Amino acid sequence: MKKTYYLFNPGKLSRKDNTLKFVPHDKDGKELSPKYLPVEQVGQMFVFGNLEASSSLYNFLGQNEIAVHFFDYYENYTGSFLSRDYLLAGKMIIEQVKHYNKLKLRMAIAKEIIQGAAYNMLKNLAYYNSRGKDLKSQIERIKLLKSNINNTQKIDELMGIEGNIRNCYYEGINIIINSFEMGTRSTRPPLNEVNALISFGNMIIYSQVLRSIHQTQLNPTISYLHQPGERRYSLSLDIAEIFKPIIVDRVIFKVLNKRILSEKDFDKSLNRVLLNNAGKKKFLESFDNRMLETIKHRTLNRHVSYKHLIKLECYKLKKHLLNIEDYKSFKMYW
Repeated sequence: MKKTYYLFNPGKLSRKDNTLKFVPHDKDGKELSPKYLPVEQVGQMFVFGNLEASSSLYNFLGQNEIAVHFFDYYENYTGSFLSRDYLLAGKMIIEQVKHYNKLKLRMAIAKEIIQGAAYNMLKNLAYYNSRGKDLKSQIERIKLLKSNINNTQKIDELMGIEGNIRNCYYEGINIIINSFEMGTRSTRPPLNEVNALISFGNMIIYSQVLRSIHQTQLNPTISYLHQPGERRYSLSLDIAEIFKPIIVDRVIFKVLNKRILSEKDFDKSLNRVLLNNAGKKKFLESFDNRMLETIKHRTLNRHVSYKHLIKLECYKLKKHLLNIEDYKSFKMYW
C-alpha cells in the first residue's frame, strides 16, 4: 500500500533514478542528511515548509500519479499538484453540471450530505454520553434541527440548519474534551488549541478527499452543498463534511484526552494558536492510524479502511449522478 509522507522542514526535492531525494534544511538554511523515498511507495505528500523542486521533478511526480498538497506557515491549505485529469469524462461533467443547475437535484444531494454529517455528529455525542459525559441537551437539539433538513427549499436555508447543528455539536465538544477548552469556533486565526486542531484536521481531510475525488471521474470544482467558487475544489468540502466527525474529531478527542498532545505542542505567538512541528507530527501519526483502521462494510461484506471509505463515497455520488443508484451518505453503524 502506498504511503502518505509529510515534509515539515524546508528543503529540496529531486529525482534520483526511481527514488525521490529530499534534502531538508535547518532554520539557518544548512543542509541536513538527505532522505530517500522509493517512488512506488509514495501515494501523496503534504508540504508544510518551503520546497525547491524543478519542473522535471513535477513531470516525474505526475507520471507516477503522486499528489502534492501545500500549506502555508499558518497551516492554511494553499493548493495541490495533481497528475493530469486522465479519468475525467465528458458525460460525467455534463451530469454534474445538470445536477447543480436544477435546484431540486442539487438539494437532494446537499440534504443527504447534511443528513450524513449530522448523523455522524450525533454518533460521536451518543458515544461519549454513554460514557458519563452529559450531552443529552446537545443530542436532543441536534435531532430536532436534523428533522427539519428535508423541509428546506433553498441551499441558504439548509446551510443555516447545518450551522446551528454545528454550534450545538461544538458545545458538546467542550464537554467531551477533558483538559482543554474550545470556547466558540474561531478559524482565521484559531485562538486556542482546540480550534487550531479542528482547522488543521479539516485541511488534512479536505486534501485526502480531493485525492480520492481525483481517482474517480468526478470533477472537484462542481459541488452541491458549498457554492462552487468559494474555494477551487468545493466538492472536497462537500464530501469532507461527512467524514470530519468520524475521522478528524475522533482523532482530536484521542490526542487531547489521552494527553498525546500538550500545551508545549502549540505555538501561541502572533495572536493565534498553531501546532508546532512536533505537534503536527503527533497529530498526523494519530490521523494516519485512524485512516488505516478498518471496519466491516455492510454492503461489500469485507473490511475496508476509513481511507477507502472516502473513495467509496465518491463512487456512490458518481452512481447517483449517472442515475444508477440513489446517493446515501455514509453513516456510522457501530
